[in-house]
Amino acid sequence: MKVSIDSDRCRGHGICLGICPEVFELSDDGYAEAGPDVAPEFEDAVREAAQACPEQAIVVS
Repeated sequence: MKVSIDSDRCRGHGICLGICPEVFELSDDGYAEAGPDVAPEFEDAVREAAQACPEQAIVVS
């Protein structure tokens, strides 16, 4: 699984970080960042974070 953040949509709510801090972090500017590759044990949490994002800024493929 791969994950990315649409930087034009992210508003820095941090919900993703609260759900899956192993994959998501906030930049110095307060916006979400994520590495492209997700370990299998975190895939469900990443999907949950994507669904919970109020801006729909998390792209999972």
